[in-house]
Amino acid sequence: MRLLENNIQSYDFYIEKENMRDEIIKGLSAPVKTIYSKFLYDHRGSELFELITELEEYYPTRTEMKIFNEKIQEITLAVGDVHTLIEYGSGSSNKIKALLHNFASLKEYVPIDISREYLFQSSLELAMLFPHIKIKAVCGDYTGPLTLPLEAEGKKVIFFPGSTIGNFEPVEVRNFLMKSAKLLDDGDGFLIGVDTKKDTVTLERAYDDAKGITAAFNLNLLTRMNRELGANFNEDQFEHLAYYNEQQGRIEMHLESQRNQTVKIGENEFFFQEGETIHTENSYKYSIGQFQTMALECGFKPRKVWTDAEEKFSVHYLEK
Repeated sequence: MRLLENNIQSYDFYIEKENMRDEIIKGLSAPVKTIYSKFLYDHRGSELFELITELEEYYPTRTEMKIFNEKIQEITLAVGDVHTLIEYGSGSSNKIKALLHNFASLKEYVPIDISREYLFQSSLELAMLFPHIKIKAVCGDYTGPLTLPLEAEGKKVIFFPGSTIGNFEPVEVRNFLMKSAKLLDDGDGFLIGVDTKKDTVTLERAYDDAKGITAAFNLNLLTRMNRELGANFNEDQFEHLAYYNEQQGRIEMHLESQRNQTVKIGENEFFFQEGETIHTENSYKYSIGQFQTMALECGFKPRKVWTDAEEKFSVHYLEK
């Protein structure tokens, strides 16, 4: 534990390079080359994603924020008195600020993220805005086993905005919800943003914008591997690819090789055929009923759901 400011404690549980190297080599050695989307979010990746959230085409952040702006009093009433708020992902957005401002009984806030620099930067910003709340910044992988420095008393609520849950495979969603339930006691809650199903054109524009910022976000993964793992990817020989897989109900993002080539990471060599891809992200879309059914199967009761007028996005409050 490290004390950053009077009301911030930092906990570093993530051994970044060892974890990253092992997982990426395993993913690139698979029959279908795949890298987990969490590795898109180094400091530069997080900055680029913040730019994506401001794009006209990228509706999820804007629509979810509109729901919070319009329904914050209903959300606050539904959630009730909260002692501890746990956020999966670094809390720099206006959504977490709205909750920290409106949860009058809140004593501690625990953001969890693998992007160390971005996590501590956002925690320092929030500490200045909310000096009465104890902030415990945890650098760690919230998708894996994690022991959190939580106080015993009071109601706990997990906050998971932005439809990041869509990046998980359906079986992973169930495991993730069940793991999250183990952090909570009966009566504790889970406030989560979930993107809904909609037309293909709207979905594909959101993940392949005209300015090319999403492409830069995706390609930054190659830059990161070169810098941190000593790889020799040539960004100019890969292109961003995003499309809606209607059968699977998900947007897929890939990096497509533009030629036959071999890439090295240390002693490991990976051959790419022209047109072969690295699958870097899925974003599953769920109807309200689909998601509530999964939540029920994993130890949660759906208590309330809020949407925009067009039902482009949903915010669910679940109770253990």
